[in-house]
Amino acid sequence: MPTNVNGSRLYLISVTAVAILGGLLFGYDTAVISGAEGALKAHFQLGDFLHGVTCSSALIGCVIGSAISGFAAQQLGRRNSLRVAALLFFLSALGSYYPEFLFFEKGDVSTNLIITFNLYRILGGIGVGLASAICPMYIAEIAPSNIRGLLVSCNQFAIIFGMLVVYFVNYVIKSGLTEAELVTNGWRQMFVSEAFPAGLFGLLLFAVPKTPRYLVMCGDYDRAFRILERVNGTERAHSILDDIKQTAIEKREPLLTYGLWVVVIGILLSVFQQAVGINAVLYFSPRIFESVGVDGMMSTVYMGIVNITFTLVAILTVEKLGRKPLLIVGSLGMAVGAFAVALCDTFDVKGYAPVFSVFVYSAFFMMSWGPICWVLIAEIFPNTIRGKAVAIAVAFQWIFNYLVSSTFISMYNFSPFGTYSLYGAICVVAALFVWRCVPETKGRTLEEMSQLWSRKK
Repeated sequence: MPTNVNGSRLYLISVTAVAILGGLLFGYDTAVISGAEGALKAHFQLGDFLHGVTCSSALIGCVIGSAISGFAAQQLGRRNSLRVAALLFFLSALGSYYPEFLFFEKGDVSTNLIITFNLYRILGGIGVGLASAICPMYIAEIAPSNIRGLLVSCNQFAIIFGMLVVYFVNYVIKSGLTEAELVTNGWRQMFVSEAFPAGLFGLLLFAVPKTPRYLVMCGDYDRAFRILERVNGTERAHSILDDIKQTAIEKREPLLTYGLWVVVIGILLSVFQQAVGINAVLYFSPRIFESVGVDGMMSTVYMGIVNITFTLVAILTVEKLGRKPLLIVGSLGMAVGAFAVALCDTFDVKGYAPVFSVFVYSAFFMMSWGPICWVLIAEIFPNTIRGKAVAIAVAFQWIFNYLVSSTFISMYNFSPFGTYSLYGAICVVAALFVWRCVPETKGRTLEEMSQLWSRKK
């Protein structure tokens, strides 16, 4: 009987490429609000409080989606959960484009319509929450250990690329409309543009397999082996399948089987990724750049290019340098950028100096905490608790995303110096946490995580 010696790299790349479309939609959905928020405020005649709620409402859905992702991953499987996420992205895009559908007349700005619009945004947020937890999990469970970090990092590249795409789409839409047209229809065009990648994602998910680790947990060893063989080759597939069988008892082991500390580390990784303040910068970047006297939308596009470039740095170095060194260097680089922004405010420096400082801050995040946090969350937990533990960690990530994003404008208006100094201090604490508490996972199989945390109990 013929054997597959090395596996098919093309097959692995094809499957991973479909999965990371979920990351692209994650970035697209969360960043589309950056171009639409001003027009939404004018169209719905929102006060500051309702404006903040409307800009952040998708994050409520993100918390819900990430919280149920463990249950969904276990009961529906990783692939089917992503199909649900694709459907939610699609419905949210259409509903946000035309929230008046069925129950309201176009042009209505009543409270009920505002609530309906926010419900559609929350629906998309649930899709983001599911995708944010399950896309890295799916990739990690199908990728060979020697390139797992690289492939999971590609998901972060897709997130940032999705943000860059929507920044550009928003810029093109805005540049072709008058202010009045932007207020009446421009924001609608921004939201509905997401329907196209969402539909493509949903269709392509019918062409990818379930993950071998999920199939083993369901007792389908033959299908699991065939997928492992296509990815790793016949001989390696036998060895990996044996390892998975020994650890894949997710439905019977409680969350704290390996102690509380592994769960706490996962939670703190998520908390620090958001507490450093990066998403407040990403969501409100046009406003920040305009406040220092430069073109907000165009500078945001440039920042997107910087983010893409430095995400590639992480992708190309994560398997060579390891997870911990990148996180520590990135934390310290972010601290330098954040403190530089604070000093620019103190000395009333306008123009390109504060913009460059924001770029430094963002660039170091993209080469470290942006992709590497997702890599660690996807691989640090043992197979037996991964679904539940990832769901908890990612839920905390979105909770702190909401807290940081919803408080940023008030903090920034009160004191830009204090805001960026706080973020810089948190970056330093994050570096210390990684240095002292986070284990290096480079080159280890997912099954070895069980042995690592069993020794630490």
